[in-house]
Amino acid sequence: MSDPTYTPPKVWKWHQEGESKFSSINRPVAGPTHDKELPVGEHPFQLYSLATPNGVKATIMFEELLELGIQEAEYDAWIVNIMEGDQFSSGFVGVNPNSKIPALMDRSVQPAVRVFESGSILLYLAEKFDQFLSKDPAKRTETMNWLFWQMGSAPFLGGGFGHFYAYAPEKYEYPINRYAMEVKRQLDVLDRQLADNRYIAGDEYSIADMAIWPWYGALVKNMVYEAAEFLETHTYTNVVRWTEEVAQRPAVRRGRMVNKAWGDLSSQLHERHDASDFELRTQDKLKSGE
Repeated sequence: MSDPTYTPPKVWKWHQEGESKFSSINRPVAGPTHDKELPVGEHPFQLYSLATPNGVKATIMFEELLELGIQEAEYDAWIVNIMEGDQFSSGFVGVNPNSKIPALMDRSVQPAVRVFESGSILLYLAEKFDQFLSKDPAKRTETMNWLFWQMGSAPFLGGGFGHFYAYAPEKYEYPINRYAMEVKRQLDVLDRQLADNRYIAGDEYSIADMAIWPWYGALVKNMVYEAAEFLETHTYTNVVRWTEEVAQRPAVRRGRMVNKAWGDLSSQLHERHDASDFELRTQDKLKSGE
């Protein structure tokens, strides 16, 4: 293990070679690294994503809209391999200059509208289709409160706790303790809210649930970072109850599969272009047809 103390230099320098899982794609500059256009399908919405907690928010929202029978929400979902640097292509940077998934193009309007950042995508679609966001001012504001809570809180969970607990090349007590404390505080915030409410923002399922569930639901069910025992997530009983209820929604089950490239082959739908893809084009079906 290296020296546990570090004295910052007067000017930080980027050491391109590193040992982190993400060393090959992390860099201190923006912009594209290579020229490549994005594929475009036949549907009004073109989603470029991966089934990470952030990516799943968008696919759950689309599937929930389609579950309601809103055919205008049909979409093509294209996989973006962030470990291979697909997010730095010229086409992707044109949709999201921040080079993060998910990114969306709405081609139902002219000129086409780009939408990036998962919270912005949820809000955009909720307003466009008048779903999962109440028109009542108080209920709408409460939903927005929790949507923005997730935007501000998840970086402490992923970039903070997840990085130092699961991905950092060396384990250090201070950052792990610091971020574990914060994540447990966040779980307590959710647990207290869900003690008096069926869903995050009240009695109605909303984009707040779609934003928070992929991160915190996955955490309590030990699907990210393998930290459920470490954090004693089973003790947050209201979060567990809510997590399990949301997980049973058909649209959530489908949304979790889209752009997924790991786990059981039957749960992986690398690209989504039609509702029938969930039955016909999961990786187990494609492999068996080879």
